[in-house]
Amino acid sequence: METEWSIRQYMQDDSALWDRLVNESRQGTMLHMRGYMDYHSDRFRDCSLIAYRKGKPTAVLPANIDAGGILHSHQGITYGGWLTPLNHFDGTDMLHLFETWLEWCRAYGINRIIYKSVPYIYHRIPAEEDIYALFRYGASIKTVNLSSVIDMRSIPTFNTQQKRHLKKASALNPWIRETADVSQFMSILKECLKERHDTDPVHTEAELGLLKNRFPESIRLFLSGTGSEPDAAVCIYDTNSVAHCQYIATSAEGRENGILTYLFNHLIHSAFANRRYFDFGTSNEEAGKILNSGLLHQKNGLGGRGITYRIYHLDI
Repeated sequence: METEWSIRQYMQDDSALWDRLVNESRQGTMLHMRGYMDYHSDRFRDCSLIAYRKGKPTAVLPANIDAGGILHSHQGITYGGWLTPLNHFDGTDMLHLFETWLEWCRAYGINRIIYKSVPYIYHRIPAEEDIYALFRYGASIKTVNLSSVIDMRSIPTFNTQQKRHLKKASALNPWIRETADVSQFMSILKECLKERHDTDPVHTEAELGLLKNRFPESIRLFLSGTGSEPDAAVCIYDTNSVAHCQYIATSAEGRENGILTYLFNHLIHSAFANRRYFDFGTSNEEAGKILNSGLLHQKNGLGGRGITYRIYHLDI
């Protein structure tokens, strides 16, 4: 298969070019910008790639390489395969790009790729040519996580249980505010995660603060409560047409009084009512093999329905 493509590794001096290509792509989001990806550069050995067609920079792959020589697209972000241009790119081009990419990987000593596709809700226009190319080159699906998403073009509705929670909370007249106070947000989040799941947030307070400062319009923190301290908290990643719940937390009192439902009602019907999708996030553990049915039921009760976040393995 003849190709006009070439590939080289990303370098720090490419940051402006990289961000431009992400912004001009079909499926790039805040997570793919260098200001987001590089906050944890000490944890991952970056191996991001820039693809050229006829000498012109055209597509990018957020990626890192691990100690075993496996190329990941990228372990530090939730999703992110090849980010491709809006126009003049089709399935044939993707096959050419894949052929050149796999040749580059072989020359670099890479024999396995772990590839996270971008879920369709993040696409500016349809962009699943990479899924077809993965099939053509023999990739297999190794991880499927189930997320709960509201299509905002429909009329989002709560089930009977969530309506009861909303009614109970509304009688208490809770306050809601958006905040830049990362410390207060992390306080309720860490307490909730420790109590409910015996775990810690993916981001430290310093990391979330750094990212919030870099992306103040895209990383948004919301609190709600009836007293001086919040009883519910949600961190929204506002990316393109999707409002994605990065973190959700509530206190025991907040759960008793339905404060989280009250806050979600505000986020869905007011703060992010003009987004195309509202994504509550996944409800899985152990690479998708365990489904938290209780968590899934809660999200579906708020109007969410299933989409998948998929990870592929490709041996080369």
